[in-house]
Amino acid sequence: MIEMPGVVADVVRSVGLSTAMKAAGVVTGLIPIPQPVLLVGPGASARLGEAVAGFRHRRVMVVTDAAVAVRGLAKPFLRALARGGTEHVLFDAVTADAPIPVIERGVALFRKRACDAIVAIGGGSPMDAAKVIAYAAANGKSPAALAGYFKGLRSPCPIYAVPTTAGTGSEVTVAAVISDPERGKKLVVADTRLVPAMAALDPELHAGLPPDVTAATGMDALTHAVEAFLGQWASEATDRLALAATGLVFAHLRTAQRSPRSLAAREHMALAATWAGLAFTRANVGYVHALAHQVGARYHVPHGLANAILLPHVLRALGPAVSKRLAILAVRAGAAAEGERPATAARRFIEAVEALNRDLAIPTAMPGLREEDIPALAKAACHEADTSYPVPKYLSPAECEAILRHVLPARAGPARKRRTAAASHREARPATRRRPGAGSGR
Repeated sequence: MIEMPGVVADVVRSVGLSTAMKAAGVVTGLIPIPQPVLLVGPGASARLGEAVAGFRHRRVMVVTDAAVAVRGLAKPFLRALARGGTEHVLFDAVTADAPIPVIERGVALFRKRACDAIVAIGGGSPMDAAKVIAYAAANGKSPAALAGYFKGLRSPCPIYAVPTTAGTGSEVTVAAVISDPERGKKLVVADTRLVPAMAALDPELHAGLPPDVTAATGMDALTHAVEAFLGQWASEATDRLALAATGLVFAHLRTAQRSPRSLAAREHMALAATWAGLAFTRANVGYVHALAHQVGARYHVPHGLANAILLPHVLRALGPAVSKRLAILAVRAGAAAEGERPATAARRFIEAVEALNRDLAIPTAMPGLREEDIPALAKAACHEADTSYPVPKYLSPAECEAILRHVLPARAGPARKRRTAAASHREARPATRRRPGAGSGR
């Protein structure tokens, strides 16, 4: 057998994968995906409670985490539910990354109390946990057995969502990401029936988010929008959503972090997360997520933070294959003017992402990342991308290793310090050039 040189083998692999993924896109494009009814604005969570009570469920399970419970963010929904005469069971044990053992406890409680609907109140982990609890309870399968696409025969009970962060978009997506602590892996459970029936985007619940959470979740939304826009499954419909989300993030994320009680900024960011969620539900994601899933599972780095750190490096690695699309994003972000050369505008967009990261105090180094882990992480990321994502260009394991080496703490730290020092000596100024009205997305 004649072995192909590495570069030739990479080209053959890329062409073959691209052809297969385009064919898969034709099929997936025909699958109907439901969209939830959205209640938007201050007080939306209470209005959702009134609506759910009106549906006359026997008993509703409310899935959340300890932080949401302590801050009382579920109270408006629960009060409205009680006024409507509907009982509820509270499950507030969800932890970061929605671990399988926690989900199994939730399934047991759901069955024991004979619940017939489920409401997620919280960030990505509670929403993803709620989806899988409902799916597992309906199908009598373990959460791990449901990993993959359409692994359950029966439909879950009605699912409702109240996101308390603006990032994951899980309130409108077909997927749930859970973690297997024993194997140190993240698993994706996907089924169109996991899309919530209704969701409440209530900016009042986001107003107390810490700055670091605001930043990381906001960059998660931006990553969803960018990867959906760049992928092979992008369409006119997903492009509209992705561009709207991108404009909203660049226009409002800094304000949401610096003025956390600004309900206008919070509402715009909630919409950005939802629009981006709708975009990537149909168009899917790419290498930022493939790499972030690996470092998140290995080092427990928050998903949005990992995405933010990796995003500019992945965009540079994709290079000319995405320059024209990046140029369009640059205009929507206010980083470039209409008519600029695509290569120039693409560079401006990547620089705008880096400037946004700096303004949000996102670190340049990946917490916990070790040199000796990089080959295995890169290989796993390539496998995930090769088998799951319609990326615009397929990267080799060596290219993914290079991306990870750019964010090694030993390499990224000094660069961050130099940029921080330089920033402290210049007057505050806008990080990007914004044309009048750019980024409104509405």
